[in-house]
Amino acid sequence: MATAATTPVVPEQSVTNTQLPMLDIFQPPDIEGFTPLSRPREETFQEKFKRKAKENPFVPIGCVGTAAALMYGLRAFKQGKTRQSQLLMRGRIFAQGFTVVAIIFGVFTTALKKD
Repeated sequence: MATAATTPVVPEQSVTNTQLPMLDIFQPPDIEGFTPLSRPREETFQEKFKRKAKENPFVPIGCVGTAAALMYGLRAFKQGKTRQSQLLMRGRIFAQGFTVVAIIFGVFTTALKKD
């Protein structure tokens, strides 16, 4: 003789929006005794560039040197001055290496400054 298992019938509870508080994800939660810190002002691109250039001025110098050597080298190549073009391309590689070393140096000095 098999007995059928019966599950208790639970009346469904309806959840309405009035029972749940509305959360605004853009506002910090209101916790008693807690004052959230104000958000820092966002930097513009120009302000950030100026700040970074003051921290490590060799990176923008290396970037400008790389771009200048590339442009003059391509111009010399177009004009058929192969010797000058080769020298400028070698100068571009030197400027790129200088920029990479400046970036690495800046990363290390920033890491050591924070400690």
